[in-house]
Amino acid sequence: MPIRPCYSLPGYKTKYDDVDLITIRENTEGEYSGLEHQVVRGVVESLKIITRQASLRVAEYAFHYAKAHGRERVSAIHKANIMQKTDGLFLKCCREVAEKYPEIVYEEVVIDNCCMMLVKNPSLFDVLVMPNLYGDIISDLCAGLIGGLGLTPSCNIGEEVLLLLRLYMVLLLILLESMLRHLDLHDKADRIQDAVLNTIAEGKYRTGDLGGKATTTDFTKAICDHL
Repeated sequence: MPIRPCYSLPGYKTKYDDVDLITIRENTEGEYSGLEHQVVRGVVESLKIITRQASLRVAEYAFHYAKAHGRERVSAIHKANIMQKTDGLFLKCCREVAEKYPEIVYEEVVIDNCCMMLVKNPSLFDVLVMPNLYGDIISDLCAGLIGGLGLTPSCNIGEEVLLLLRLYMVLLLILLESMLRHLDLHDKADRIQDAVLNTIAEGKYRTGDLGGKATTTDFTKAICDHL
């Protein structure tokens, strides 16, 4: 399942300076199940698949992540007011898992309202968990809050494999940090994170994707100097 942390970078000015949230997306089913066909000429149909097994799996991971990383709130994003069966099952599974984590605040937010809340006050959110299509869209929206996709690592975590995606200069280092945290090497991850944030905040060595003119060699040297 794709995990995308989005947090404001000190010294890199955007519209918001208090973003610190995690999007967790189920990505094996939903509208992206690939089940489409033509009913008759001029009419096509796409099937949305939601299963209890996949919903419980992503909900369990979201709450486990929140607890392990000191997060206080999990928000289930849905459209169950319209898709009562599919998103209704997803929410039912989220509620079932939430009962096992009484220390975590659980809420359900309709995706329409979620989008509005994110652009008005993203600090209202902590961990967001959602079905496939919603996660694809919301995670990109969240990336825009902090400066773009070039600043948001994306990890696709399965039971046996951790896949790290998006190779920009900053992301390469943030992804390394994410991998180290996944391996419980938090001290080393903290050193890398601090070096990246301090280099960006310093403002002297920013690459083109951050609005600067520094080369990747300059940026790398600055990172090493801050380690």
